[in-house]
Amino acid sequence: MIIGCFALVAPFTPLAHQFALIRHMGFDYADLTDNHDGASLGAEFGFAATASLDDHPGHVRQMASDQSLTLTSVCAHANLLDPTSPAVYGTTQIIKAIRLAHHLGIRQVITTEGEPRTDWGHRLTPEQRLFLICERLQTPIAWAEELGIELLLEPHGVVTDNVDQLRRLLDLLGHENTVGINLDTGNSWLGGAEPLDYVRAFGPRIRHVHWKDMPAELTAQRGTRFGCGMATIPLGDGVVGIQAIVDALLESGFTGPTTLEVAGTDAVLRSAERLRTWAAR
Repeated sequence: MIIGCFALVAPFTPLAHQFALIRHMGFDYADLTDNHDGASLGAEFGFAATASLDDHPGHVRQMASDQSLTLTSVCAHANLLDPTSPAVYGTTQIIKAIRLAHHLGIRQVITTEGEPRTDWGHRLTPEQRLFLICERLQTPIAWAEELGIELLLEPHGVVTDNVDQLRRLLDLLGHENTVGINLDTGNSWLGGAEPLDYVRAFGPRIRHVHWKDMPAELTAQRGTRFGCGMATIPLGDGVVGIQAIVDALLESGFTGPTTLEVAGTDAVLRSAERLRTWAAR
């Protein structure tokens, strides 16, 4: 199993330092996690691990190459359920992420609808949500298809955290060879779904996995909280049932890359060790 690491493993440090830490922990793979349009003061002055979508790809490529890391995905997690705004990460940024991935030789861009932050977004009906997501992903899908990029939807919102709603969304979007799923084990569980149901329902359309386990104290929030950035415990210490998910994915023929979204060096290393043990059975 390909196991990479989230490139946000140390706060207030630049992306190059994140890559160095990932290599120091013994990983060969990473994703390009935080990113933005244009310039960032935090990146400029070395206290933010973010890459510009407008950067020369050679700059990002060199940072990864300096640590002998292979980048497996570009994260383009969007807000597709609030009104369009220059201040909202949306269609334009997803397109830029697809172009950057192409120039970096990365085959996967991961996006999602996110949780709306406005009253307008929260008042949308289920049909309106599906329409908005489909409309805002049409041009990114066209770019992904043109450039040979897989655009993967991650459970991280009221639509994608529901197996039936995600199935409807995939049917509406079409382009089965281009549009797939990034299974986030923690997000799907936290959103009220069972991660195993995604494996059973979508099988080969799952082309990347973000690994997170959730502690029992979050059980009361299930179905009301859509997504979290990092797990704070090692895989196997929570209630998600990671080993069974590994077994089901392997039985389905999954061979894609995976990424640990786990905070803390000890927790990351323990998670990787357990994953390798489970995958080898």
